[in-house]
Amino acid sequence: METKVTSLSLKPILIVFLTLILVINPQIVEANGPNNINLVSLGAKGDGITDSSRAFTSAWNNACGLRNPTIIFVPQGRYMVNSPLIFSGKNCNNKAIKFVIRGTLVAPTDFRVLGNSGTWFSFEDVTGVSISGGVFDGQGAGLWACKRAGKSCPPGATTIRFSNSRNIIINGLTSLNSQLYHIVFDGCTNVKVQGVKVSASAASPNTDGIHVQLSTGVTIMNTKIATGDDCVSIGAGTTNLWIENMACGPGHGISIGSLGKELNEAGVVNVTVKSCSFTGTENGVRIKSWGRPSNGFVRNVLFQHLTMVNAQNPIIIDQNYCPDERGCPGKVSGVRISDVTYQDIHGSSATPIAMKFDCSSEYHCTNINLDGVDLTFRNQEAGSSCINTMGRIFGSIEPKGCF
Repeated sequence: METKVTSLSLKPILIVFLTLILVINPQIVEANGPNNINLVSLGAKGDGITDSSRAFTSAWNNACGLRNPTIIFVPQGRYMVNSPLIFSGKNCNNKAIKFVIRGTLVAPTDFRVLGNSGTWFSFEDVTGVSISGGVFDGQGAGLWACKRAGKSCPPGATTIRFSNSRNIIINGLTSLNSQLYHIVFDGCTNVKVQGVKVSASAASPNTDGIHVQLSTGVTIMNTKIATGDDCVSIGAGTTNLWIENMACGPGHGISIGSLGKELNEAGVVNVTVKSCSFTGTENGVRIKSWGRPSNGFVRNVLFQHLTMVNAQNPIIIDQNYCPDERGCPGKVSGVRISDVTYQDIHGSSATPIAMKFDCSSEYHCTNINLDGVDLTFRNQEAGSSCINTMGRIFGSIEPKGCF
């Protein structure tokens, strides 16, 4: 007796087969959608040799000519990007361009090629851009060595910068060895960063992990940052910033500032840093301003549920900031700092003074709240220092408050 195999009986098998293919290799969907652009089709090669700069520019121009959501897909491989790239949204019709990156983008080994460009990947005036996955390798070690040796060096290039942009998403991206800052948001609105990893040597100068300035509505979640400068630096004009579940170290911690560089400077308002850890960092959570006149300010800041593991300055406000003690203005800081809460911060300090508040002699720090702080130094009681600081203490505090 013959058994007939009908198209109807094959349909479930076919569906299962196709589903397995898509689960195992989602690149098929990402690379071949109706509005998707595969970088390889525009001449890019993941061979670690061929310059793919023109392919990126062509992909952006093609995507901007479309009005429907578009994916720019970068398959696995090592793609050299030897030129600084600018992705402009001014003449771009598309408000939903997504970079899906499975490969590694590699900067030139010679730091002089990009060193004076300012930025490697620059997004200007864009809306609705997202970057998913990928590794950006800035190859900055040569420039760091040049700077450490005191030679005449270019300033270096930030790896990724978004300027005057809105509705930005970065998810699962890795930034390695940037020459300068890794990721910058300047003048941006509604930004979400999640699952990002930053890695650079502890001896890499000016390699801030994420820098935010003149921006509002930035959320940074579930990140891991190891670098030679601030894990996150928060510049003037930052409002409504949320940082949660970050592992920081090595690095200089999370810093508001430095502020007060200019007389007329926008303030920093509504910053939340919670559920973060700081391991072997130069600082934990820091607010810093130069000693010079300024109408800047910091207010409504919450540092909550933080763990310090041998951080040199777990809690610090420094209004006489002057790195390397060179070019110090030596004046009174005009930056007003108020309404800052430190809640449930525990762990160990690598220095005897675990809490240090060095505030302006003219504009004292006010309404500084300590609630549930427990910091030790070599398993012993740590100390605290307060200058020109007014605040309140709630619950158990170690080291003892000095207000």
